[in-house]
Amino acid sequence: MNDSELIAACLKNNRLAQKMLYDRYKKAMYTLAYRLTGDFDDANDVLQDAFIDVFRTLEKFRNEATIGAWIKAIVIRKSYQKIKKPKLYQLLDELPNDYDYPVQLESNIDGEALEKAILSLPEGFRVVFLMIEVEGFLHKEVAEILKISEGTSKSQLFYAKKKLREILGQFK
Repeated sequence: MNDSELIAACLKNNRLAQKMLYDRYKKAMYTLAYRLTGDFDDANDVLQDAFIDVFRTLEKFRNEATIGAWIKAIVIRKSYQKIKKPKLYQLLDELPNDYDYPVQLESNIDGEALEKAILSLPEGFRVVFLMIEVEGFLHKEVAEILKISEGTSKSQLFYAKKKLREILGQFK
């Protein structure tokens, strides 16, 4: 069954189709939720809450993006809500826009060390870093999804990369 047929069946409250949709996307969405929250239990909660929202609001899906991208946006919002701490996201919006540069990794750093370093980032930094650098969102999209300004998104990414350099510098 392709995604369009699956969505149509889900809209008719077909439980088998709902399970198929869940099974098709659960692994990728759980991984994303875990990366964003940094906690297995929180990731499970986010996944459950996200799919409840998916099935409650599926009639609002407008095929402007893939169903996977739509679900991913819900998972990101739920993850952000799970970890949101008000003071964490109140960084200055007036930072210069010339600080968006890639993190250079030493060749002796493996994927496990990188994953640990990313998980050790403060929540705001981690969420924005993963959304932009791993998931490929634009600052404008991050700002809309997280309900923050583009400037805050850019500053969070800047500080995330700076912190990653510090953490990964310990592995030299």
